[in-house]
Amino acid sequence: MLISIEHLNKTYIMGAEKVEALKDVTLSINKNEYVALMGPSGSGKSTLMNLLGCLDSPSSGQYWLNGIEVSTMDDGELAEVRNKQIGFVFQTFNLLPRLSALENVALPLVYAGYSKEERLKKARVTLESVGLGDRIMHKPNELSGGQRQRVAVARALVNDPAIILADEPTGNLDTKTSYEIMTLFEQIHQAGNTVILVTHEQDIAQHAHRIVRLRDGLVESDETNDDIRTFADAPILTPG
Repeated sequence: MLISIEHLNKTYIMGAEKVEALKDVTLSINKNEYVALMGPSGSGKSTLMNLLGCLDSPSSGQYWLNGIEVSTMDDGELAEVRNKQIGFVFQTFNLLPRLSALENVALPLVYAGYSKEERLKKARVTLESVGLGDRIMHKPNELSGGQRQRVAVARALVNDPAIILADEPTGNLDTKTSYEIMTLFEQIHQAGNTVILVTHEQDIAQHAHRIVRLRDGLVESDETNDDIRTFADAPILTPG
């Protein structure tokens, strides 16, 4: 079991108001699963993503990640777990504008203690694996939206994390580019990674093998996806 959360609650105090963002959520995710977290705005999916990604701590309940209980960790311990175990892909790419694609991808390896030579070599191989071997010295403003998201995916992969956590990864992309990025996630999953995708779009969620729907802070449904959308004719990701 890669992820096990039991009776997870998250409450925010906003002035005099108490907002229960998550209510008694229990969920398990195995290694090499491809799971979509779905729900409308205010359903709790972003709160759950923040907890799964060790960006926040629950108000109560337990969270075990790769056999480690992270629900009781402080901010410093959570940061260490994040860097070793989780690769993030965001809707807005979150790339540093003054750094090249290569330097952006190598950044997580600084905190992991790799030498500069090792960082750049590993970053280059990872960029090649997502089809950007010819764009490694380009800065974000010299890349298309789809290429920028591929750089962000490479940065998420470079540390060999246990989980790839993608938050609305196609939100800023056109339809054709969205499908290209979803094909890339498919290939990442086929290569053995666990992928957790947060989305409010049904057609994007259809790429996942399991769909967990949230509403009002509760798990409304948790079902195997029997109608997986795939791209059989897509080029296969070469492992880095």
